Amino acid sequence: MLTLENINAGYGDFQALFDVSLEVGAGEAVAVIGPNGAGKSTLMRVVSGMIPAKSGTITMEGASVLDVPPHEIVNLGIAHVPENRRLFPRMSVEDNLRMGCFSPAFRARFAERRDFVYELFPRMKERRTQLAGTMSGGEQQMCAIGRALMSDPKILLMDEPSAGLAPVIVQQVFELIGRIRAQGLTVLIVEQSVKQVLRVVDRAYVLEAGSLRMEGSAAELSQSEDIQKAFMGI
Repeated sequence: MLTLENINAGYGDFQALFDVSLEVGAGEAVAVIGPNGAGKSTLMRVVSGMIPAKSGTITMEGASVLDVPPHEIVNLGIAHVPENRRLFPRMSVEDNLRMGCFSPAFRARFAERRDFVYELFPRMKERRTQLAGTMSGGEQQMCAIGRALMSDPKILLMDEPSAGLAPVIVQQVFELIGRIRAQGLTVLIVEQSVKQVLRVVDRAYVLEAGSLRMEGSAAELSQSEDIQKAFMGI
């Protein structure tokens, strides 16, 4: 479904990604794991058009993503849940969800998609009139995921969904990811909580210093001594 080949990208003269290639098949959940500063968030921003690639190709179901203006990438079926959620804190939950249908292509389906999100996350229906900025961190992450789902994406990009959350809330967030997977949605997730994320994905890539160092099934990487020592404290 989503294929990256030899992607190089960065910020000005600083290069953050070096010849990164990966793919995500339809219905898969794939993780990119690695330490702080590895380039994980940069990778997500390149896919969603927030940062231009210096070279390489990205295709979504055979169509070039790099040839599409950033504001139209959502029309390819790609939705991005950014790091730190990036909600509109002074807007209600429902108005935040409405922003997920901002593109004219999706506005007519607002009620249908809102009801889908409320069914998936009943807490959001309870909080629908509450200002997003007054909710707990876990509820805000739920709202951010719900907003991304409003465009009925084919693939959901999740950037560090557990960042800044208390351990008990982190567990709740991964339960949310499990609910999304149960809907059959394709997911690409970057995450530092390696032990938790490997429980909910099929495969993972290890990114270090902007380059891919390892890849394999979640089960294989969970048993890898290198992964256990580097990321799990074992």
